[in-house]
Amino acid sequence: MTIGIIGLGAMGLGIAQVYAQAGHIVRATDAQPEARASAATRLAQSLGTRVAKGAMTADTRDAILDRLRVVERIEDISPADLVIEAVVERLPVKHAVFAALEPVLPPDAVLATNTSSLSVAAIAKGLAGPERLLGLHFFNPAPAMRLVELIPHATTASDALERARSLTERAGKTVIQCADRPGFIVNRCARPYYGEALAMLEEGRSAADIDAATTRAGYPIGPFGLIDLIGADVNLAATESLAAAMGNHPRYHVFAALKAQVARGDLGRKTGRGFVFPGPAPPSPADAEAVVLRIEATLVNEAAWLLAEGGCTADGIDTALRLGLNFPRGPFAMLARHGRGAVLSTLAALETAAPPHLKGRYLPAPDLTR
Repeated sequence: MTIGIIGLGAMGLGIAQVYAQAGHIVRATDAQPEARASAATRLAQSLGTRVAKGAMTADTRDAILDRLRVVERIEDISPADLVIEAVVERLPVKHAVFAALEPVLPPDAVLATNTSSLSVAAIAKGLAGPERLLGLHFFNPAPAMRLVELIPHATTASDALERARSLTERAGKTVIQCADRPGFIVNRCARPYYGEALAMLEEGRSAADIDAATTRAGYPIGPFGLIDLIGADVNLAATESLAAAMGNHPRYHVFAALKAQVARGDLGRKTGRGFVFPGPAPPSPADAEAVVLRIEATLVNEAAWLLAEGGCTADGIDTALRLGLNFPRGPFAMLARHGRGAVLSTLAALETAAPPHLKGRYLPAPDLTR
C-alpha cells in the first residue's frame, strides 16, 4: 500500500514516519519548498535519536528513510491508497487540497483529514465522492502517541472506514471511532480538566494546590502544568473554538483567568512563566480527594453528555482519554470509582453554588440520573 501525506510540518512528517515504519511507501508534499527540502533531514534526525538510544538499528532507520518519497506537487502524490492531509486548520485550504487531489487519485483511494477542530462533513462538502472522505486525527507527536480518532461523516463509506482503520491499526495505533461533533472525543472531554481547575482558581484556590491534588491522584501532570506545557494561548484558542461550536454553553465557559494569562504573555514554558511554571511542586492539600472528585465529576458528566449524542462507546471514550491525555483512568472508570451517588451529589452542590455565569454548567447528563 502507498500512503500519501499533504503537509510536512511536525504533524505531517510524524504521520509519514508512522506509516513508513509500518513498511509502506509514503509519498509526501508541502506547499512550502523549504518544508519539502528539509523533510528527509528532519526525519533522519528524529530516527537518529532512536538509533543513538539503541531503540532502532541503523538498517531500520535507512529502510524507513528510503520509503519516504517527497514530491513537488499534490498531483504527484498519485498513485496512493490512502491520502492524509495535515495542513493548516482553515477550511478553504483543506477544500483546495482535496479539490486538487480528487481528480488524480484512483477512484477507490481513501481521503482523510487530520483536523482536530473542523467538521469532517464541512471538509467533505464539494467533493465529487464525499463518501471516501473521513477524519484520522493523530495526536502530537504522532510516532509516540498511540491514539488515533477515526471520524466518519454521515455518508462516509464503510469500506473507506475499514481500510483507514486497518492500515492505521497495523501501523501500531489504537483507533477509536467517534462522531463528527466539535472536539471529537479527547478535545471535548478534556475541557473540564482545565475548566474546573480554572473555576476553582476563580474561587480563590491556588493553581499549585490543584495541580498537587491531581498528581497525587495519578495524573502525570496537573491541569495548570498541562496548560503551561501546551501554551495558554493554544489552550485559550481551543477553548474558545469549542465554546463557540457548542453555543457558548456554560460547560465550555472561557474563564477570565485564562484570557488574562494570555494577555500578559505568560504562556507557560515557551515564555518562561505560566500558571505554575517555573515553580517547585508543593505538597498535596488536605482536601486533595475533594478537589479530584470535583474535577472527575465534571469529566464524567461531559463524557456522559457525549455518549448520549451517539457515535461512540463508553469504552472508546475511556480509552481515548487514557491514551490521548495519559489520564490514569477514563471518565466511566472514574464513575465506577466514585459511585454514581457521589458524582451526582457533587454536581448538584456545584450547581447550587454556581455564580450566574456558570448556572447550568453542572446539570447532569440524562443517563447519569437514570
